[in-house]
Amino acid sequence: MRARWLAAAGTVVAGGAAAGLIVATSGPAAGSGHAASGSSGAGQASGAGGGSHVATAPVVRTDLTNTVQVSGALGFAGSYTVANQMQGTAYTALPPPGQVVRRGHRLYEVDGSPVILLYGPRPEWRDLFLGVAPGPDVAQLDANLIALGYATPATLTVSDTFTAATSFAVQRWQAALGVTVTGVVPAGQVAYAPGPLRVAALDVTLGAAAQPGAGVLAATSARPVVSAALPVGQEYLVHRGDQVSVTLPDGTRTVPGVITAISRVASAGSSGGAGQPSPGPSAPGGPGSGDSASGRSGPGGGGDTVEVTVRLAHPRAAGGLDQAPVTVNIVSARASGVLAVPISALVALAGGGYAVQVITGGTAHLTGVRTGLFSSSLVQVAGPGLRAGLRVEVPSP
Repeated sequence: MRARWLAAAGTVVAGGAAAGLIVATSGPAAGSGHAASGSSGAGQASGAGGGSHVATAPVVRTDLTNTVQVSGALGFAGSYTVANQMQGTAYTALPPPGQVVRRGHRLYEVDGSPVILLYGPRPEWRDLFLGVAPGPDVAQLDANLIALGYATPATLTVSDTFTAATSFAVQRWQAALGVTVTGVVPAGQVAYAPGPLRVAALDVTLGAAAQPGAGVLAATSARPVVSAALPVGQEYLVHRGDQVSVTLPDGTRTVPGVITAISRVASAGSSGGAGQPSPGPSAPGGPGSGDSASGRSGPGGGGDTVEVTVRLAHPRAAGGLDQAPVTVNIVSARASGVLAVPISALVALAGGGYAVQVITGGTAHLTGVRTGLFSSSLVQVAGPGLRAGLRVEVPSP
């Protein structure tokens, strides 16, 4: 952005220094642009001193946003530990870290017998067979047998009772797995999780002794999320359900996201520059947004922070990356359908306020304006006679 420096009451100010936009100030410089005196809303344009050149830019009607940028990390939601419940001698198969295991598939193996992942909130703790005492673990098994296609709601009613229909479905399932068909589900043959598991790390090695109750692996869900540390002073900017955008590690792609959680506990941060404006414009705020101004904060910044979790609208955009650095773009202010001009078009009046040089019929006249939201390159303006399509004077590149 090329600002015009203007003399007003012995002070040099930049056209963009208003409404929260942080700009540098400087001492007078010869031949640096236009100056205007007086505080009237309109007047005769002053001539360009020192042979300086000017150009024009249109008044536009657009949407403006201010964006706070917060550093974050791309990871996966949830944290789970899978404990072995199967009796046996050794682990004979283990999944590699990074593998995603889904319902009905082998999670690991003990003495050649697979431990199958099923979905549900309750861990397996007993053998299930025809005549076992009723319980919600039976209903959980019924639901999985139907989901896997070994029964239908018409042939198996989900209930706490292990029925003959449950036994028949178990036999079909065991036959498909290639294990001994008994109609009995022994403790340890299945492991329950809320959904698909992504293996994060192994706690045992292949061939190690299989100990009931010992942890086998650490896992997450397969759903990518972004975690960002937001300074507590900016917590008011975000709410659950707010739309944000996330700039991916390549720095060029931006995907939409939704804030799903905001921690209620603040974490102490180290001293630094959290919350300071970034030196340049933020990443695009998404379809339909206009220009945006930004401030950057995040891990390593000063002061306490709260963790904000963001769900990506397009999970595949994450590309399987884990703990990769990203930037979360949070809209802190928005103005829709407003008139705007380049910030460099503003002329500071000696008596205070701003004006723009409107070009009509080959001549320029000074028109006083009220400024609103500042973005990285545009500023919201309102003034007598201003409309979209008019051209205003700006410094030439």
